[in-house]
This record gives sequence, C-alpha cells and structure tokens, in this order.
Amino acid sequence: MIEDKNQARTSLAELGEFGLIKHLTQNFKIAHSTTIKGVGDDAAVLDFKNKQVIVTTDLLIEGVHFDLSYMPLKHLGYKAVMANLSDVYAMNGMASQITVSIAVSNRFPLEAIEELYEGIHLACKNYAIDLVGGDTTSSVTGLLISITAIGEAKAEDVVYRNTAKTNDLLVVTGDLGAAYLGLQVLEREKQVFEVNPNSQPDLTNYSYLVERQLKPEARKDIIKLLKDLDVKPTAMIDISDGLSSEILHICEQSNVGCNLYEEKIPLDPQVIATCEEFDLNSTTIALSGGEDYELLFTISQEDFPKIKANPHLTVIGHITDKSHGANLVTRAGQQIELTAQGWNSIK
Repeated sequence: MIEDKNQARTSLAELGEFGLIKHLTQNFKIAHSTTIKGVGDDAAVLDFKNKQVIVTTDLLIEGVHFDLSYMPLKHLGYKAVMANLSDVYAMNGMASQITVSIAVSNRFPLEAIEELYEGIHLACKNYAIDLVGGDTTSSVTGLLISITAIGEAKAEDVVYRNTAKTNDLLVVTGDLGAAYLGLQVLEREKQVFEVNPNSQPDLTNYSYLVERQLKPEARKDIIKLLKDLDVKPTAMIDISDGLSSEILHICEQSNVGCNLYEEKIPLDPQVIATCEEFDLNSTTIALSGGEDYELLFTISQEDFPKIKANPHLTVIGHITDKSHGANLVTRAGQQIELTAQGWNSIK
C-alpha cells in the first residue's frame, strides 16, 4: 500500500543518517523558553528552573501496534505523538518537548518518511511541542517508532495513580469505545479489499469511529479546564488500554475498590449503532477497547459542584474500601467483578 510506482522514490541511503535528520527536522520551530538547545548538537539542553520534569516514552512496532495497509503514515506520526502527550497530561502536567527515533527498512523511500514527519510536525504545531532530538537507523522488519515526551508541572500539581481515596468520585472525559470500533471497521474493509481490490470502502457511517482510531487527540484542554475550575484530581490515568484496565490500575495502586455504573459510561451514538450492527456489547467495548486517549480521574466529593454541568466530564462511579473490590454495577443493579481484558502488548 506504500508504494506508488509513479511517485518519486529517494533512497534514504542517498542522504545518510545526519542528512536525513537535518532534512526531516528543518521545519520544526522552537516554541518553549525551556528549550535552550533543540536538534543539532550531541544532546538537547532544557531548563525547567523550579518545576518538576515529567518524562514518558512509547515504542510502536509495525505489525504489532499499527497496520500500514490502512494507517496512513501522516496519521501514524500524529497518533504516535498523541500517545505520549496523553501520558504527560495524565500526570496533570503540560507537555513541552519530544524526541523521535525511527528504525526503517529499505522498502521505505524518503518520501514515505517525510509523510510520517508531516504528521509529527502537525502534532507539534497543534500542541505547541518542541522536537529536540532523536535517532534514525535501519531495520530489517519494517518500521519502528519510539517517541519520548517531556513535560513540566509544579510539584504540588502533579497527580499520581496511587492517591485515590475512599468516597472519591470516578470521572471520565469525552466518550469511550469509538477508537476500538474504528479499528474493527478498518479491519473489515481491509478483508473486503483483499478479496476484491476494486471495491471502494464507504466509511460515511463510521466517520467518527475511524477518526478516533486514525487521528486521536490528547486531552491537553482538560488540564487547563481543571485548573480553571479549581479542581485537582486525587488520582489520574489516561485510557489507552481500556477503561477497566485503567480503573484497576488506580484501585490496585491506591489500595481501594470501586463501583463503576454501566448506565453512566459515556458512549457516542455512532458507537451504539455500530455495536448493534456488529452484534457487539457496547459496555464490553468501552471497558476493553482501548486507544481512546481520554483521561480517567478521581476527585473529592466536595469538588462535584464544580464539574457537574460540564459537557466534557462524566461521573461514572465512586471509590470504595478495598474490601469491597472493584465492581461494575449493571443496568439491572447486579454487581460484577471488573476484569482487565484490554490491550496487552506482550501477548
């Protein structure tokens, strides 16, 4: 799907490693005063003065984390950045820099890597992020991308996973399950294409789902919103592996239990309609789907009046004593033990 025989193909070997890095990073502008030196020396130099520094990294491997038969390289670059920024926001921090390392096989010409970097550049522009370094090397097995994101926060603002308290409210941003369904739609279209290469997919009814899979957005806006509302979460995590996995992380690390109410889980109408079409349970999809890049957090009950009317935030449950366990309360009022069936990259 990558090659078009009519397009120009420049071999990466023509530029060499330093030529390639210079070529790919020439249009990235510096946006932060914390960036003293970006790309172009042995290492970047950053100065956060009296802030705490937040660092996170992700490795994406072709065939494990993405499929280039339906994931355009530009979208892949954008999404790879989002996955990392989301982790910084999940600490209640603001992301400011990234490094990008790639390993590519010789089936990728320069033009393909330029596309990947177009997506990375767009993400940096949209979220005011400085690209300050990275590495390029060759691979025998396709494409690997490793991105490290760096952010900052005041010491008193950082939020961890292990600080949820009994009676806190469980809150989620946005809606859940759409990214996983977008993946199912794309996989189905891929199978149709393999049988009949002339078929043209009509994704009109699934536009929101496909966008959530191919071009997710990290919730930088929520960090500002919470500050404006004067709400500091008691614990927070981002939803990359499915809602149930993330709730269980908070429960295990905070040594608490929870009640999650099925009827409160926010679902987009397109998610509900597509679940019916695919004969899937929408609650299962929201609990185990993953890649939503929404934020899940707990707040003190005293903060409830500050968030209750906000369209971006939904209270989906509350924290209980550890002895109570982590439970899903169904629409029928039954309690079911929450299990983690989300994404596991080691499987």
